[in-house]
Amino acid sequence: MRLLHTSDWHLGRSFHGVGMLEAQRDFVDQLVSLVESKSVDVVLIAGDVYDRALPGLDVVKLLDDALVRITQAGAAVVLTSGNHDSAIRLGFASRLLERGGVHLRTRVEDLHVPIPFPLGVVGRGKNRTAAGQIAVYGIPYLEPRLVAERLGAENANHLDVTLAAVDRIRRDVEARRAAGPVYPIVLAHTFASGGITSESERDLSIGGLGAVPLDLFEDFAYTALGHLHGRQELAPNVRYSGSPLAYSFSEAKHHKGAWLVDVGADGLVSVEEVIWEAPKSLATLRGTLNDLLADEVHAWAENAYCQITLTDSQRPAQAMERVRTRFPDTLVLAFDPQGAEPRTSTTYSSRLAAAEDDLGVCCGFLEHVRDRAAGDAEEAALREALEAVRLQEAEL
Repeated sequence: MRLLHTSDWHLGRSFHGVGMLEAQRDFVDQLVSLVESKSVDVVLIAGDVYDRALPGLDVVKLLDDALVRITQAGAAVVLTSGNHDSAIRLGFASRLLERGGVHLRTRVEDLHVPIPFPLGVVGRGKNRTAAGQIAVYGIPYLEPRLVAERLGAENANHLDVTLAAVDRIRRDVEARRAAGPVYPIVLAHTFASGGITSESERDLSIGGLGAVPLDLFEDFAYTALGHLHGRQELAPNVRYSGSPLAYSFSEAKHHKGAWLVDVGADGLVSVEEVIWEAPKSLATLRGTLNDLLADEVHAWAENAYCQITLTDSQRPAQAMERVRTRFPDTLVLAFDPQGAEPRTSTTYSSRLAAAEDDLGVCCGFLEHVRDRAAGDAEEAALREALEAVRLQEAEL
């Protein structure tokens, strides 16, 4: 049986103010094509399907279209809720959707109830025997303070509630093995020890211990983890698929994709990486404004979403406008002056009190908000404006 491990779709998310819905539609197109071309039997979505608890109508429609197209392509779907989702809303009509091949696991009470998929038979003639079944279990995101008592966990932290959830699954697996071979597949939206984080994940440690030990999942044929946005292997049978798109510039070097997992009568047979094509690349550039605008080594970034850090000793005038003449999709502009005089540690109010006159106050304000002293022309304009105000006051 072939499974496709995905997670963290974050439908409806924006990227530094840029809407991602079209890029997410493109991802769904790639996923459906892969389901068809690779004969995928089951698509796994390990949490954070939506980016927020109350997604917009166009976002809900995108998920609806995705689920219809995946099932029409011949694959079932097993989906769990993550810390960004509303488990109650996402789990609506779960029993009805199950008839169409979409299996939702968003309730604590259902995490030890698997979705069984038969593996068929092995052998010939009188030696034909059932090859067993794949049992897919879904652990939704577990908020320790809300689920500890219901799970009978010893303490309200991530380690204990996850341990209690995994124990329930283990007991169910053992009971089912009395009737024949069972190969458990577990989806879990959590932070497992050894995972590498990025800036776009929401911290899970508020409820107690943040990371859970990897050996909790060692007994399962395969564990499909969600929450971390970088695709990574923690063990041959324990992996994060990562998000299908980059949701922060810390993910600029990620190769976004998923895992194609084959399970048979011998358990885990193979795991193959899948790469999703991004509609736009990410670039993180650093240097002086003149160098960035002139150096041909940066030509590749002209069509990318850019995060740029300027290192000029003083903040250049109209920096963003000038940067965008070459890199029109610059979304983040930061300043890290190199070779500049050390900035004083005095507060703005202290500097204001030390100003000798109104002109000093105005020039000090300019320097405070933009890290660059007023130029001669700016100082002359401020002096002229202040003089005009004085003349008006004299006439009154």
